[in-house]
Amino acid sequence: MSNDKQNTENPMENVQSHDWNKERLEQLKQLMPDLFTNDGKLNISELKKVIDPKSVNETERYEFRWFGKSNAKREAFTPTDATLVYDEDRSVNPTESENLIIEGENLAVLKLLSNSYREQVKCIYIDPPYNKDKDFIYRDTWKQDKKAYWEDSEVTENGYKIDTNTETDGRFHSNWLNMMYSRLLIARQLLKEEGVIFISIDDNEVHHLRKLCDDVFGEENFIECITWNKRIPKNDKGIGNIHEYILLYVKNSELKHEFTMRKNGLEEIEELINKLKSQKTPISKAECELKLLYKKKGFDRGITLYNSLNDEYKLWGKINMSWPNANTFGPTYDVIHPKTNKIVKVPDRGWRWKEDTFNEAAGIVNGKYSTITERHDGSFVCGKIWFSKDENTQPSSITFFEDVESFLLRSILSTKSDGGIEVENIFDGKSFFSYPKSTSLIKTLLDSIELNDNELFVDFFAGSGTTGQAVTELNQEDGGNRKYILVQLPEQTDEKNEAYKAGYKKISDITIERNKRVIEKIIKEKKEATPDLFSKKESEQEHTKGLGFKVFKLQKSNFPRVEFAPDPEKTEEENIELLKKYIKEKEAQLVSLFNKDELITEILIKNGFKLNYTLTRQEEFKKNEILLVTDGDKETLICLDVMIADETVEHFKTHIDQKLIVLERALDTTKKWNLKHAMSDKFDAF
Repeated sequence: MSNDKQNTENPMENVQSHDWNKERLEQLKQLMPDLFTNDGKLNISELKKVIDPKSVNETERYEFRWFGKSNAKREAFTPTDATLVYDEDRSVNPTESENLIIEGENLAVLKLLSNSYREQVKCIYIDPPYNKDKDFIYRDTWKQDKKAYWEDSEVTENGYKIDTNTETDGRFHSNWLNMMYSRLLIARQLLKEEGVIFISIDDNEVHHLRKLCDDVFGEENFIECITWNKRIPKNDKGIGNIHEYILLYVKNSELKHEFTMRKNGLEEIEELINKLKSQKTPISKAECELKLLYKKKGFDRGITLYNSLNDEYKLWGKINMSWPNANTFGPTYDVIHPKTNKIVKVPDRGWRWKEDTFNEAAGIVNGKYSTITERHDGSFVCGKIWFSKDENTQPSSITFFEDVESFLLRSILSTKSDGGIEVENIFDGKSFFSYPKSTSLIKTLLDSIELNDNELFVDFFAGSGTTGQAVTELNQEDGGNRKYILVQLPEQTDEKNEAYKAGYKKISDITIERNKRVIEKIIKEKKEATPDLFSKKESEQEHTKGLGFKVFKLQKSNFPRVEFAPDPEKTEEENIELLKKYIKEKEAQLVSLFNKDELITEILIKNGFKLNYTLTRQEEFKKNEILLVTDGDKETLICLDVMIADETVEHFKTHIDQKLIVLERALDTTKKWNLKHAMSDKFDAF
């Protein structure tokens, strides 16, 4: 790289999160360079001609618009100067897991994560503010200008601002949409191609949220609007409202997606069958008892079709054997009824199975059924095929309930709205958080998606931390290795609230403490159940794996350069030179005045490293402290010394296989040129 190009580099970019606007323009320029002017600017008129020449003069079209939409989109893709710092005191077993809880304004946090965790997240679940009267709304004014943002906040030095949004504001819905739009745009960047997102909402904004998500994720990627039956009516409108909604979108609907749910919540069925079996209740009566339970509980067809019992009281159901495709035909062949010896009714479009498959299931050997069992209602069972009392009804295949591990996720979910009780149980009977979602609901959603190992789940409206508990419990139940990132605004709790009186001054304090107590309870129960497992250090680490989290906090950058204000009367090149002078003066004592670990974290996250990085000192360097950084996917060498020795420079002039990051002020012009010339893009002066 030439000296001229180096002189035009903007050092401010180093301390900002990933610039999505810049990347998207660069991608467009690579594809269609003819759309750009000689000085590299996008020619909007030429772009319109490419997109749809016939509609260049068209002024009417269908789209979802509201006040502030364009600004919200710009805000989403505008880099942030903020950083994250590790909070060791509030972290729990930080070396045992890769879980993260981040305290801070979630848009800024998402921007910081967007490069490191780009296309790394399998599933996002959020339960955002429902935009009811007096609900808090996030105000996106994380800025670092002359009037510092944190000095103007309700809580200083935490980098966030909250405000009320009432119906008297003419932009009531617009404010909420702007808040959601910018966050969802960045959240989409985090999702893998096969990623999914669940969003809880009520009827205040569900119609707007559906259109908003169509805009962000694409209408073709909508899967379902799930109705959640909370079972507890709310009567504020003269009607017993007992439901909310959960919007489900995928990032790419062209990939196969199947959402399933376990047979959870069906313990009552098992209990009834065990009771009937122990009492030796006649099968006919037992089946009637079973159907009464189904009716009482309102189970859907996926459950109620399993309504028959064999002599061992094993529950089974009849599965239709007709060819399932309405546009094609299946095989046709004669099936003989085991009692009447007449041909049974053949489905209009043929059988689902080939004849050999049917014969094997029915236990047909040499043209005869090997076993024929007559049931109490006059029907017959031959192997795994059910026949009616005569040939006028087509047979069905038999599937036992115990062989069905899961069902398709239902569009109507019915679970108790007991999230508040769960929080009370965790906090010794104290009510510290209003209206949290139940763990059972979140577990049902998160467990519905197909998993590979080490999948990452994100909740950036974490609230009391239900998602963290759900992920932890799922891992304990099935031995999985899911990981989570929770983000929660450090919003003040009400001084009259029990949480505030107990020392939880911020909602994020509750988020952290809840998940800490969940982990402690699991470890305690493990030790009580099998104390020998924890007799050795290695064994203890094995059984506490995944049971922990690191806490990070959002704060302003460690680099004073972010407070630099460009002179509007000067050119861009002149302002860059002023900035470099400002950096030289203000950041001279950077290493001695600031926490070294915080500096490393800021530099790494803005270079696309995940927060669970490790550091290893490289002993071969004698004149400088060089650390090897790896996050499992990428690695770099980093040095925060205030001066890079000649010996170190000479080493990297010939060893160019690894990336190197150093402080800008540690190099004179000659050393910087030598390293840049030798290492090219693998060298970065921060």
